[in-house]
Amino acid sequence: MFSNTLESLELAGANRQPMTENSFKNLCIFHVSEGLREGLSHFSEPSRVALIYATEPDDSLHMYDPQNLLDGHESVLGSLYLDSNEWRESASDMLQMNAFEEVSYERNLKLSGLISYGGRSASVFYQMWFTEHHPNICSTGPIERWLEHAVWLLSQDIATKQISSVGTSGYALREYAAHAVRDYILDRRSTIIGWDTQLRVYPILDAVLGISETLEEGMRSRGQLIFVEPAMLSNMVFVARFPLKEQPSLKNFKHVRKLLQAVEHSDRKLVSDGKSIVGIASGGYMPEASVIADFRGGHGFLRLDGGFICSFSDGNFHSSNRKANLAQAEEILLESKLDTPSRDSLFRVITRIVQTAQDEGYGCTLVVDLNEQPLIIPGQHLERPLDIRQIRLLELGESLAKLDGALHIGADLKVHGFGCLLDGHAVPGEDRARGARFNSALRFTAKHRDIFIVVVSSDRPVSIIQEGVELNARCDWKPASAYIESPPTLEAFWGERIIRLP
Repeated sequence: MFSNTLESLELAGANRQPMTENSFKNLCIFHVSEGLREGLSHFSEPSRVALIYATEPDDSLHMYDPQNLLDGHESVLGSLYLDSNEWRESASDMLQMNAFEEVSYERNLKLSGLISYGGRSASVFYQMWFTEHHPNICSTGPIERWLEHAVWLLSQDIATKQISSVGTSGYALREYAAHAVRDYILDRRSTIIGWDTQLRVYPILDAVLGISETLEEGMRSRGQLIFVEPAMLSNMVFVARFPLKEQPSLKNFKHVRKLLQAVEHSDRKLVSDGKSIVGIASGGYMPEASVIADFRGGHGFLRLDGGFICSFSDGNFHSSNRKANLAQAEEILLESKLDTPSRDSLFRVITRIVQTAQDEGYGCTLVVDLNEQPLIIPGQHLERPLDIRQIRLLELGESLAKLDGALHIGADLKVHGFGCLLDGHAVPGEDRARGARFNSALRFTAKHRDIFIVVVSSDRPVSIIQEGVELNARCDWKPASAYIESPPTLEAFWGERIIRLP
């Protein structure tokens, strides 16, 4: 029977009808979905989430997709869920499960452009959560752990039937970043060396963020700090090791920050057993399942056995690999009249200049001129254009990009000018908050054909602009409304759009 707490609750509205069991389930889905969406949007870029589910064994599959994340995947999902009953038949044993204890998880479906994770329980017969696979993430692992936790929370919310705590799961999922990273590290390490470990992950994550935020003579942390399973320390080659009673505590962020100066700009590493700093090791051998914090000034990366987990900056963990997404620039070059070798070389040049600007923390503007005869742009011209296919001249081009004004690069892979001034008439889409580089690029590209402009801001955003439009503008998805009507079935939602796969 439904709980008395829920049966007696009335919703505000014209009819003030008591909340039904279906309404309660829909409200649980809304809160879990919104908390998941907001949390992932802070960890990654603005993200959408969707859910395919059936609460009872004989239910049709329903889909909650308020922002149309699954558009374009109708054929594959139709084949998985409408043309086959395998998803239902493999879950017959869920009827015997304890609603409060057991969840059987379903792995990532590996759909193009999506990350998914699902599960089955006595309270929710089947659920599969989806979110976007952004192109610049370090690893899908933490996000899968996030979706896994959403599966568990929705199962528990519907099993307990407590209206008073229905929003709690959403709050938990909004702030789940550090827990998702910790869960992924724990799972990976247990796969490599088993569950018998003395290395606690939460203190490691606290230390990484604390050290990264600690300044030493006004400078951010640089260098590598490696966390090694205590039983494996004897296998390491130390160049310096501290006596047991004099090992600095990992909790003393200021002391550890000072010690990092001994390993910055080298292959040496500070070594920790998860509680204190044991010593300094040289490059080379690294015990398996070791966690590495790679501090790079204002940001850094977490790695496990060499593979990236996530990045960190501003006191938080993020999914980003901090590489510029230049997909739109690549598409423009693919559609141009340039031959394949020239396209590839030009894209590599653009990527390198942008990455150098981001690594060194300065802003710049690149005018990529695809005209057969390069434009004449006011600025500093050169007696002989720089052929940036030569590495020494490419390095010079990177330095010239630091100067005020734009760097003018032609389709011939030569720098034709620097410090260039971009003018033009006002156009729709200008944003005074974005500064002169961005708005000048909008105006200039609206006036000239066969060019595009790459704008790198000193605070990291990269804009690709063509014909007065920012091609890679971020889309902030509107949140869904907290309606409590039942989401439609899969077939009713897609209707005739479903095209069966052969």
